[in-house]
Amino acid sequence: MVPAQDAVRPAREAVRPAREAVQPAPDTVFLGVDGGGTKTAFCLVDAVGSVRARATGPGTSPSDEAGDDGSYGTLPVLADGVARVCADAGVTVADIAHAFFGLPAHGESPALTAALDALPRRLLGHDRYAVGNDMVCGWAGSLGLAAGINVISGTGSMAYGERAGVSARTGGWGELFGDEGSAHWIAVRGLNAFTRMSDGRLAPGPLAGVLRRHLGLGSDLDVVGRVLYGGLGRDGVAALGRRVTEAAELGDSVAVSILDRAGRELALLADAARRRLGFAAAEPVPVSYSGGVFAARPVADAFRAELGRLDARFDVRPPLYEPVIGAALYAASLAGTPLDEAARTALRSRDSPPAP
Repeated sequence: MVPAQDAVRPAREAVRPAREAVQPAPDTVFLGVDGGGTKTAFCLVDAVGSVRARATGPGTSPSDEAGDDGSYGTLPVLADGVARVCADAGVTVADIAHAFFGLPAHGESPALTAALDALPRRLLGHDRYAVGNDMVCGWAGSLGLAAGINVISGTGSMAYGERAGVSARTGGWGELFGDEGSAHWIAVRGLNAFTRMSDGRLAPGPLAGVLRRHLGLGSDLDVVGRVLYGGLGRDGVAALGRRVTEAAELGDSVAVSILDRAGRELALLADAARRRLGFAAAEPVPVSYSGGVFAARPVADAFRAELGRLDARFDVRPPLYEPVIGAALYAASLAGTPLDEAARTALRSRDSPPAP
């Protein structure tokens, strides 16, 4: 377990002693940035609960090298997104009261983390910001900054929670040897089933036809070239997870089994985070979720069912806000000017994410 404040790196000048919360002026704006492997979302939220502007850009998964600008490939995406939301809202970066940048891989490499910590200063021209892993956005949005755990399943997977000044992360080890229950994990198991169906080691089902059509295969062996040498990359492979869901809807028992296992793996991430946060077995544990994989009903159902079987009192809640809105709420809280209940209610009525 690590102190909750260690999950986020504030700008040096932004570190302030604890103080009483202050109600911000109505036109005060807060910037939220939710990075991800597939896309990056930006928003500006004001103190009365209005989303003043939104933008979406490419993913911000870092490249292997720092590059000429030292940003590991993230600077162009962030610069463009920040510029667009400011232009749409009719504000300048100087008008942003505080910002939170949730970025993939933050905290996972000292050199990369240091570069990401410094990057917003170049974009904003001030130090009213903090940087953390994008898992914080999911938690802040889904539970509205309340104590509990959020489970993320998109391209990758992990769980993150906070309670009584302590934070815990489980999962998020990457697709090579982790990310259980993620879209990439589902896709890899679907591709494995396809190869066994093709060989005759597994009885053929709808999954084989779905993948043949989607990938445009002339022969089954063409899947090797399409996936390994066709430039799909991590995100392209993860997108094939939707084809596993399609096959499950067509009655493919293997695809159904893969999605069921995915939901159970995601529940185990929540349970591990529960233990690390110190929740007792009899204590209610608020749990929510974010990420596109939860839109697959079999995954969501298996997730809930597995939580119900575990030796804990999980209170599964639909997400209150999108992760990018969570990032803006977190920015306001870090500034010592959290949005009041009226603003949160107004924001929720305008921006409630769908529940699976």
